[in-house]
Amino acid sequence: MGYRLHANLEKNLAPFGGETFNKCFNCGNCTAVCALSKDDNTFPRRYIRYMQLGLKEKMIESVDPWLCYYCGTCSDTCPREAEPGELMMASRRWLTSLYDWTGLSRLMYRNHNAQFILLLIVAALVFLGFIVPADFGFGLLAQHPEAYETVMMEKFTPVETVHLADWIFAGLLSFFLLSNAGRMVYKVMKGQGAPLGAYITQFPKLFVHGLTQKRWKDCDNDVRKHWIRHIFLVTGYATMFILVVVFLPAFQVNDTTVHYTSYFGYYGTAVLLFVTVWMMIDRLRKREQITKKSHATDWTFLVLLFFVALTGILMHLFRIYDWPIGTYVMYMIHLMVAVPMLLVEVPFGKWAHLIYRPIAVYLQAVKAKARERRVGAPSLVTS
Repeated sequence: MGYRLHANLEKNLAPFGGETFNKCFNCGNCTAVCALSKDDNTFPRRYIRYMQLGLKEKMIESVDPWLCYYCGTCSDTCPREAEPGELMMASRRWLTSLYDWTGLSRLMYRNHNAQFILLLIVAALVFLGFIVPADFGFGLLAQHPEAYETVMMEKFTPVETVHLADWIFAGLLSFFLLSNAGRMVYKVMKGQGAPLGAYITQFPKLFVHGLTQKRWKDCDNDVRKHWIRHIFLVTGYATMFILVVVFLPAFQVNDTTVHYTSYFGYYGTAVLLFVTVWMMIDRLRKREQITKKSHATDWTFLVLLFFVALTGILMHLFRIYDWPIGTYVMYMIHLMVAVPMLLVEVPFGKWAHLIYRPIAVYLQAVKAKARERRVGAPSLVTS
């Protein structure tokens, strides 16, 4: 199979943070010191060489950037200061923009203002949803003046309406995520000729790595803390998402009592607040390679996630202390932050790596299994 050379690849990668690859002289030091670069996974050197040669198609069909967890050892030891770890990070942003069929990822990564404009547009739509309808939000509240005397969430946001909207929203979010993930699989496996059996036998890896991200533990530079807080962050986020989408009728109560679902909400909120603040402090201190060059999308997601948790707990406290207008307004603000974060950042921004990374590990294993069957050699499958 022939590959076309793209002379303008450097200009395409620069907006994503990949402007240093021409400093590299392919000494191979980065690959030698990388704890995850073994067997057939010889990154970052191989992928950087693709960049230098303009082999765009080779870059697209490779999953090397997703197999890197950016421990920073390669950048610490690079004699040319080519920042190989950051180049892998930039490549993930670039690949995310190529997997996305809507073009929004590319727009967000290339133009920081576009990201904020998209977030503001979605937030404005949520605001209008509370203001305009006569049977929802402040329109419905005007029909029930008694709801200004004590908290009555059902008179502000009927749970059936919110629950239906949650399911529609979850379906829309899943559509964007899965369709982009499908494009990733197509681009990576195009022309590979992997048998169906390879896809089936390696399928459990998709769930194992999706739930645990366990390869992170094998990195150098003592990144175990990153793996641990990442696990907590995902569990906190998943807890809140499940409460809102699946158990909303039990979670959105109409009185000022503490419901049993509140304790799950406390866990999710505490984790999100603690971990996001911890991660933001690390990015401000810039003591590790992974935090030295923060992209705007890195900050946006952390800040939004922090305010989702903060506004959620404030709304809960206002409800407990029976402050009606404070509860209603804070609930609206909470959704004006949460909905844009989920709809813009999850399928098109940094959060998308949570689905792309386990898929990459899975596809790498499929390729290895297919190669084993073709040549009869032992499989170098990622564990």
